Amino acid sequence: MSESLPLPTIVVVGRPNVGKSTLFNAILGTRRSIVGDEPGITRDRISGIADHRGRRFELIDTGGIIPDDDEMIPAEIFKQARVAFENSSHIIYVIDGRTEITGIDRELARLLHALNKPVALAVNKIDDVKVEGLANEFWSLGFDYLFPISAEHRIGLDDLLDHVTAGVPLSADDEQARVAAQKIRVAIIGRPNVGKSTLLNSLCGAERSIVTPVAGTTRDAVDELVVHEGTEYIFVDTAGIRRKGKTKMMAEKLAVMMARRHIEQADIVLMVIDATEGVVAIDANIAGYAHEDGRAIVIVLNKWDAVEKKDKRAFVQAVRDELRYLEYAPIAFISAKTGAGVSQLFALIKRGYQEASKRISTSDLNKFFHTLETDLDLKVRYLTQTGVRPPTFVLFKDSTKAMHFSHERYVANQLREKFGFSGTPIVIKSKSKNAKRSPGQRPAGAGRKKKLQAGGPVKDN
Repeated sequence: MSESLPLPTIVVVGRPNVGKSTLFNAILGTRRSIVGDEPGITRDRISGIADHRGRRFELIDTGGIIPDDDEMIPAEIFKQARVAFENSSHIIYVIDGRTEITGIDRELARLLHALNKPVALAVNKIDDVKVEGLANEFWSLGFDYLFPISAEHRIGLDDLLDHVTAGVPLSADDEQARVAAQKIRVAIIGRPNVGKSTLLNSLCGAERSIVTPVAGTTRDAVDELVVHEGTEYIFVDTAGIRRKGKTKMMAEKLAVMMARRHIEQADIVLMVIDATEGVVAIDANIAGYAHEDGRAIVIVLNKWDAVEKKDKRAFVQAVRDELRYLEYAPIAFISAKTGAGVSQLFALIKRGYQEASKRISTSDLNKFFHTLETDLDLKVRYLTQTGVRPPTFVLFKDSTKAMHFSHERYVANQLREKFGFSGTPIVIKSKSKNAKRSPGQRPAGAGRKKKLQAGGPVKDN
């Protein structure tokens, strides 16, 4: 049996406290590195295996580097980093976008240029469009590819990783392994006492959660791995979410915080509503959390067995009227207590995840866009997809005129009609013609301090 080829190596480097470990963790999706505010926390090289769209590579987080420093620890860190550099296929140079360029930054840039290795400059802590301009001055460091990012909020990471993994081979085996290892993370959300824990038990076929008629029994989130027809699902039963004014106990406040966190970390959410009571105001607020975070959603009307007048058509209309912004979300009628209708949720979850992960090529998008009969007076050049979960699209246009919400909604609806995207929100953004260059690449003929203009990150909510 022949040995498999070693994975390509991508090295994360930068001076202390610029966010290298946060970026490392964001790429791996783990807490592999220690993250803290004290400069120089990471002393040794830390590595992990990462995967970006089926391309696997080894990611190395170096210690905070201070070139030519006489102190023993920084000198040793730099020595170890040099070994990593020699074996790397690409280097990500992380710099703090909210501070001025320091002498250490320039010296490290000089050393990296001397290595003759591909380097992507990641200007970190650019977490708002209002501060994108802070990244402009870093072109002066002389690198051809610059990416404004926020490692903490995962903004701009897709563009960065698309670039640094462009030369990493994607084999059929890698793709099959990626799909086989895929787990869909599902958060079960809703106000207290709507049957979330009972639903978890029904999905798992076991008494995993404590079930009680007392509202707010679940304080902490519990999770359960379920394999259904070859697909792995991780179900998380979050604490019942209440209005802030009614959340007086510290344990409940923490429960709300944890629930919001699990929504943010989930791939898809089950929004559970008590069918015997219908949609109430707090249901709309809770569902709004998932919608705003860009999560795919399935609306689950629980306790359907206890509803006297079972008119599904009227019930669906009532739900749509109350939750107008969730017109894309499928509705399931179930009884978690008896198990009726619960099995259909697996197919709805899987489809929602697949739809939220769908990518459409730029050529197909523009063929579609040019067939639209629209009064958009924006002189659109082209449409491209920049992210998934949620599907995120950017319209590049000549006009500086802002795109009206009604136009965004129209384009999103047309995208659904043509390509699907059922069960997931769609994000539509627009940028001026100055952003038409490839993300991260220096504009042709630009000087070292050429403005980055409108080519900033598009957030994958």
